[in-house]
Amino acid sequence: MKKTIFVSGATSGIGYSVAKKFAENGDRVIITGRRADRLELIARELEGAYGAEIFTICFDVRDKDVSLNVMDQLPEHWQHIDILVNNAGLAAGRDSFENSDIEDFDAMIDTNVKGLAYLTKGLLPLLVKNGKAHIINVGSIAGKQVYAMAAGYCASKFAVDAFTKGLRIDLLPHNIKVTGIHPGAVETEFSIVRFKGDETKANAVYTGYKPLSGDDIAEVIFYSANLPAHVCLNDIVITPTAQAGIHYFHKNI
Repeated sequence: MKKTIFVSGATSGIGYSVAKKFAENGDRVIITGRRADRLELIARELEGAYGAEIFTICFDVRDKDVSLNVMDQLPEHWQHIDILVNNAGLAAGRDSFENSDIEDFDAMIDTNVKGLAYLTKGLLPLLVKNGKAHIINVGSIAGKQVYAMAAGYCASKFAVDAFTKGLRIDLLPHNIKVTGIHPGAVETEFSIVRFKGDETKANAVYTGYKPLSGDDIAEVIFYSANLPAHVCLNDIVITPTAQAGIHYFHKNI
């Protein structure tokens, strides 16, 4: 039976891979993001490659009014949502806190924490109505272990972890599964955004070992979303084989 998946931050990286994985399986996918041109391009790609039903909504999860009222943008036949994948997020800057730009801190808190909460709140009436929905929040290993020059990012992802755990408790009466996915090193646009377009610094993050890809994370999300109704994977930390925790890598350099 086809499911309807809502994916935030679907214009690249993990979000794009998640949309592609579910579309390939024949599911209906709502893709969202800030880049309208990318959304339309991806929609055409997935429709053409898999014959999938795709619906696009262009918005920024930081926009409180839009996120809280996002279901108003959904036609009636798109309002039976089975799975919400809260993927939109970013890292901005890599400095000790005293040297960091407070605007970067605001961007991470506003997107990774508040935006995730706004969108979840906005879609909860539809998820509760479903009777057997699933919320999957993409966090980070940085929400489990803190590292240097990333205080703001780690704070935002620790908040995602706590929010996910609290949400799981609050939504028990509604039969809603809640899963936290916490990747280690994944090669996407993540480091390009963090280093503000500096490709040399971004590429150095992944030198000497094979990092995870967006497709790897999508496989795990797809698996967790397709378990029996009575089974919920609560908390998943995923790293490349070459990574053992946030500080430890084996690099062939």
